[in-house]
Amino acid sequence: AATLGVDIELIGKKLTPMNETVELPFGKTKYLHNRGRELQFVFREKSGARRQFVIFARAYNDAVAFRIFLPLQPNLKNPVVVDERTSVRFPNGTAYALPLKNFQTPYENNYQTAPVEKLDSQSLYGLPFLIHLKEGPWVAVTEAALDDFPGMYLRKDKQERNTLITQLAPLHSDTTVAARLTTPHFLPWRVFMVSDNPGKFIESNVILNLSEPSKVENPCWIRPGKVAWPWWSDRVVEGRNFKGGMNTPTMKYYIDFAAEAGLEYLLIDAEWYGKHDTPDEDITTTIPEIDMPEIVKYADSRGVGVLLWLNWQCVRDQMKRAFPLYQKWGIKGVKVDYMNRDDQEMVNFYRRVAEEAARCHLVVDFHGAYKPCGLRREFPNILTREGVLGLEWSKWSKKCNPQHELILPYTRMLAGPMDFTPGSFRVENRKNFKPQFTDPMVMGTRAHQLAMYVVYESPLQMVVGHPASFFAQTGFQFIKTVPTVWDTTVFISGEVGKYIVLARKHGNEWYLGCMTDWNSREVSVPLSFLGEGLYMAQIYRDGAGADEDPEQVEAVLKEVKSSDVLKIRLAPGGGAAVRFIPTWTP
Repeated sequence: AATLGVDIELIGKKLTPMNETVELPFGKTKYLHNRGRELQFVFREKSGARRQFVIFARAYNDAVAFRIFLPLQPNLKNPVVVDERTSVRFPNGTAYALPLKNFQTPYENNYQTAPVEKLDSQSLYGLPFLIHLKEGPWVAVTEAALDDFPGMYLRKDKQERNTLITQLAPLHSDTTVAARLTTPHFLPWRVFMVSDNPGKFIESNVILNLSEPSKVENPCWIRPGKVAWPWWSDRVVEGRNFKGGMNTPTMKYYIDFAAEAGLEYLLIDAEWYGKHDTPDEDITTTIPEIDMPEIVKYADSRGVGVLLWLNWQCVRDQMKRAFPLYQKWGIKGVKVDYMNRDDQEMVNFYRRVAEEAARCHLVVDFHGAYKPCGLRREFPNILTREGVLGLEWSKWSKKCNPQHELILPYTRMLAGPMDFTPGSFRVENRKNFKPQFTDPMVMGTRAHQLAMYVVYESPLQMVVGHPASFFAQTGFQFIKTVPTVWDTTVFISGEVGKYIVLARKHGNEWYLGCMTDWNSREVSVPLSFLGEGLYMAQIYRDGAGADEDPEQVEAVLKEVKSSDVLKIRLAPGGGAAVRFIPTWTP
């Protein structure tokens, strides 16, 4: 097979300015501004088959991107892609890279911080890939509009020590091939976000700008929100005369909690229909201990929606039958798990799930997932996805630590929402933390957990603690009231892997999240983002003794205005969460 792109000539080009604004159903901003320029280059091979292809290149204030388009032509009807030769050569700099063993991956690992020239050529690196160029800007590499094509990874070139080469996930059914295409075909955008400040990437909507507009005609049924999640605590029930487990009384107990806390959903996780790791279980029936009509009816009476966990292989084989049935049952959404791949076949599976779920008015949360690439713009019913080493890792390891949690906003979160699953009040400091599966503890302070609801983008946010762990506890009021979708997002200050201060607006209220690594620090937060008027700040911050007892959280009320500077001390692994309510507007 001949490589496309060798011995070619430019036969046409066109420049198109872009300037459009669309309102998003929800996200980290209310509006999507697509302002920039697009250049189209048409190339043709000089000899032989004389195949043509087009390169689209876009320039935005905060990013550049390019993609290849393969038009329909006699010599290029069904191209087979074996490899992509795109490579990136960086000057020296510090990389924040996600090392992965192979293409069979849920993207769950700690990031590695190393000079780009010292990265290991044996390792695959997942996207987004962040680098701080020596005496230069920050660059984040990722992809957008991934459709009917494999996911992209980077690998260190063995010869050129500063060069990273593209690696495409091979087909699961034929590992000698990356993709089998039918023309006309658009390949994904290769995206390079560029800024002097990596925090500015958090404000960027470039991934959505490069994605297809919504295919869901009237998305008013799609409801973001917060979720009671019994699986996290291992279904702990306290003060009742039944044992917590996968049974109807436990689910009703958590529905009561969700209703009282104003949480929109209950997630019934693995094993409600049978074994979680068996691909041929029937996902249209329940185990005897679960009375689904009773649970849904009870949840409905309390204003709580029910979400169901599913093994992806069962979904692949049964969704045409199961999803319409769930709609009939009154189920509001599905969590699809264990894919751990992003080859062409799997990428197409995500789209099929999103389409079928949208038809049946079901929201979607992908777990065991690859990074987001903008499919959520096309299908806003995809509320969130994993593809991150999240808080569940506290149940069996020490990997989910504050340093990791402070790298995520500047790396994984640039691609889109992440279901990190915050909200544990069972917190421990570095010295006393130990992993345990039932009623697990997490690292850092309670205020650090609260801040995650502002810092981490996810229109669907889990609340992982069990009901009794929140009873009469300072800070739970913040979890009850914090939104999961935003009109504006403003990065204030931070350093990758060290700390972050981020503000987000919802309606006429502002929220602030501050998080730090294991180093305590004082942050000064200029409140200029507030605009005119007076605000009542409800501040939840680390208590004076939080260094030793991370459960200590202090609630303070303070009247503030935009010319004020808020000084907040953060304990080791600490944080702060603030709600600003307008009291007077000129």
